[in-house]
Amino acid sequence: MDIDFSKLFAEFLQNALRWIINDLPAILIITLVFLILFKLIKYIVKGFSKVLHSRSRKDDDITKSERQKRINTLTGIISTILKIILVFLYAVIILEKLGVAIGPILASAGILGLAIGFGAQELVRDMISGFFLLLEDQIRIGDAVELNGVWGVVESIELRTIKLRDMSGVVHVFQNGKINTLSNMSKDWSALIVNVGVAYKEKYDHVAGVIEKVGNEMLNDSKYKDIMISPLEIAGLNEFADSAIVIRVIIKTKPGMQWDAGREFRRRIKEAFDEANIEIPFPHRTVYWGEKIDPLKLKVDKEDKS
Repeated sequence: MDIDFSKLFAEFLQNALRWIINDLPAILIITLVFLILFKLIKYIVKGFSKVLHSRSRKDDDITKSERQKRINTLTGIISTILKIILVFLYAVIILEKLGVAIGPILASAGILGLAIGFGAQELVRDMISGFFLLLEDQIRIGDAVELNGVWGVVESIELRTIKLRDMSGVVHVFQNGKINTLSNMSKDWSALIVNVGVAYKEKYDHVAGVIEKVGNEMLNDSKYKDIMISPLEIAGLNEFADSAIVIRVIIKTKPGMQWDAGREFRRRIKEAFDEANIEIPFPHRTVYWGEKIDPLKLKVDKEDKS
């Protein structure tokens, strides 16, 4: 059987010409539309970034820097997801225009995706949790936080994990999807509660005046005026303890600076109390010997130094 190559070539040219006339313009238009959409993604993400910046209420440079990192991470994730969706849609449409049956391909992709999804449930959960941690700006790098009962300073925040370094230098790695409790002690501002104990014989108003004076001195100190965001607050007489009355003092500072301010406040209070002869008492104990036992009698003889 002889094959008429000239006829086959003529049919091929005819089919190619028909495809060029009927399908190629549509493919070119679809390609142009998707290229425009790719460009639009850039502007959409940039607009979203501006919205996040406008919602920021933070003024210090460190916070702005950390927030910029958060925004860059979020916008990068959003941009990647949108581009993957566009590429997938473009590929499906082009394959259909080329006459390729996409039904079996989609079915195979669905089965493969389902299998990967079952095997990577924990990974997906961690990434989704990490995305919302970044989106909601719940913690920042450098924050003092407590995660699942472990206290430390945040060293890095990723989509899958958070790294925390405690005071002993140990690095703890937490999966974002397994964070049950998160307590941030450096969010927007920080506070430290100091319980000041003085002897029962001291006058409350006098002691409160000395504490207030120490707070004002710290607030006017060039080293601490930029740390403290408001004058210290004397909450009042908080407790009648065994050997002291306890006055509660609240110090509000910039994020993470409460411990520095607290140490300096305690040092100054000690010096101020010594100068004002305000007693910081030692614990007192009363020993009961019982009714049938004679009380313990102590006799103290003063030494004659004359």
